[in-house]
Amino acid sequence: MPIKIFKKEKQANGNFNNGEILEKKPLGFPQDGGLLKPYSNIFYWAHAWAPNKDSTIGLHPHRGFEICSFVLNGEIEHYDTLLNKWITLNKGDIQVIKAGKGISHSERLKAKSEIFQIWFDPNIQESLYKDPHYHDFKSTDFKFYENKEIKTKVISNEKNQLKLDSNNIEIYEHLFENGSHDINIKKDSYHSIFILCGTLSIDQIDLNKGDFVIVEGDDLQKTVITKSCKVFEIISPINLSYKTYAQIHSIN
Repeated sequence: MPIKIFKKEKQANGNFNNGEILEKKPLGFPQDGGLLKPYSNIFYWAHAWAPNKDSTIGLHPHRGFEICSFVLNGEIEHYDTLLNKWITLNKGDIQVIKAGKGISHSERLKAKSEIFQIWFDPNIQESLYKDPHYHDFKSTDFKFYENKEIKTKVISNEKNQLKLDSNNIEIYEHLFENGSHDINIKKDSYHSIFILCGTLSIDQIDLNKGDFVIVEGDDLQKTVITKSCKVFEIISPINLSYKTYAQIHSIN
């Protein structure tokens, strides 16, 4: 079962406003020079934070992709040309923009805030001709489940709670107690895992905060050793029924 590991220090870097907003990108744009290229229907994944002060990313356009912002800590504000007003999002909230024919937006990260921004490809050859849509999800919209020594926040499972058009996307946060755990690896799926805090060891390789790993599924269980560990996980299909933007433009 192939495992690909991208340590924090090897991920692409980014910043806005002379470093007021910093980024690490497990999966950046081609020009960012990162090691990982788009795969499955995941096109882009950035971890961004404002270390010292409030800072705004100015109005900029998007088309085609489903752009999801996950507020990990703190508070952000969002403006777009569809709603034409500023919206506040807090820790645990999620914003989904279906960019469609086109939408422009701006984001303001408050000091000490932290987000993921992840772009999914919902079949961009079709989505480019659809009207844009915007939806917010509050932290209270999501359920938690406990299984032995693992507490899981279900963000979107097979019921597609985020109403994504991108095929077969599942998203979870897992909080592991110290110890050894068996995790299920779905057949014909990628498990993309970002370490939010603590340590996770897989195949005797230690992963720490900010590290990223992709496990390619073959319907097996995998044993991990954890220490005060919280992870963010996306499960996505290995094979799609359409060509992605990356395939069309030979980015892979």
